[in-house]
Amino acid sequence: MNATGQSNEAIYQLVSFVIENEEFGVDILKVQEIIRTVEITRVPKSPEFVEGVINLRGKIVPVIDLRKRFGIARKDRDNETRIVVVDLVDKVVGFLVDKVKEVIRVEKSIIEPPPELTTSVSTNYITGVAKLQDRLLILLDLDRVLSSDEQEKLSEVEAVANA
Repeated sequence: MNATGQSNEAIYQLVSFVIENEEFGVDILKVQEIIRTVEITRVPKSPEFVEGVINLRGKIVPVIDLRKRFGIARKDRDNETRIVVVDLVDKVVGFLVDKVKEVIRVEKSIIEPPPELTTSVSTNYITGVAKLQDRLLILLDLDRVLSSDEQEKLSEVEAVANA
């Protein structure tokens, strides 16, 4: 505790969302906005995990279905499905998720390294697991969700969509 009664511990602010029955968290500073699903335009010859592109206030934004990316069975979109628009390395990308839950503050001390093979998501994308009172929150590293080759393919999708 410091003189003002505040903890000196690092606090992470995360946006939490759900895919299937697993809850994930991403750094709020990476999130530009969260929007309801809109018409997603398929782009010919795009990678399998790319759902298509959307027009977000005049900017073409590729949308990645995280269910497909993580190898989770497809699900029809419903009124809780959202697109989380994020800054990914040097591009803006939308991630399709089942539901956005909340913005949550997590102390660094409750975050543990990713466990071995406890989730359907590759541990390459996971920075840690936060142990909350009633649940676990899987922390994703958005910059590692796509390889550099896949990011290049995303640029190609954007180029085709902008043509």
